[in-house]
Amino acid sequence: MPHSSTHVTSVAHNPLETTNYSSAMPSEPKRSYDVKDLEPIEAYKLGSGLTVPRPIGWIGTISTDGVHNLAPYSFFNMVAMYPPTFVVAPFLNSRKDTLANLQETGVFTVNIVSEETVEAMNLSSGTYPADIDEFEVCGLTPITADTNAAPLVAEAVANFECTVVQSIPVGHGTDGQPGTGMLVIGEAQRIHVAERVTDDAFHIDPHELRAVGRHAGSWYNRTADSLFKVERPA
Repeated sequence: MPHSSTHVTSVAHNPLETTNYSSAMPSEPKRSYDVKDLEPIEAYKLGSGLTVPRPIGWIGTISTDGVHNLAPYSFFNMVAMYPPTFVVAPFLNSRKDTLANLQETGVFTVNIVSEETVEAMNLSSGTYPADIDEFEVCGLTPITADTNAAPLVAEAVANFECTVVQSIPVGHGTDGQPGTGMLVIGEAQRIHVAERVTDDAFHIDPHELRAVGRHAGSWYNRTADSLFKVERPA
């Protein structure tokens, strides 16, 4: 009589099947809102206050008359790897020299805001006439980019020289209320980084970068103070 055996199939353990996440992350009372019932400023407060910290795009542009412009935007991010591709979204129904310059010249710079330049960044956020150079207002040094005519912030720890590749209207504004923006997409042509911040393997030292993040209202955070590491699963 042939020997009988039991075949056992090995099944990989799935930690999600046994971990009780409900005990680690208890539910709590929440307020819920239908966006269609909110005023634009209410939706803005909720969205910008919760989507934090946001990187700050300190955008350098030049007008067709040759006037430098510099303004910070936290409706900003890097969205593609190669070439590094950035988006910035100025509001449409408020006067923005940055947007006019982007549309007329098609070039800009992204300047990284660090602890050393945060006060100048804040000063550059003011509303100034189109013929005013924010570099002069803020006591900053403009350097013409290598690949286009847009100004770089010499004092910034890093800079990207970019070319506009597409513009897309986003959002829904109402009369007298902000809401609609122009999503401007730009590709980096050249990158400048302070030597103390990077190495030959292109690693960025966040403690040397000392980047600043944007929260809501007048709140910012020093990213170097709150760094921690979580290793990704294999």
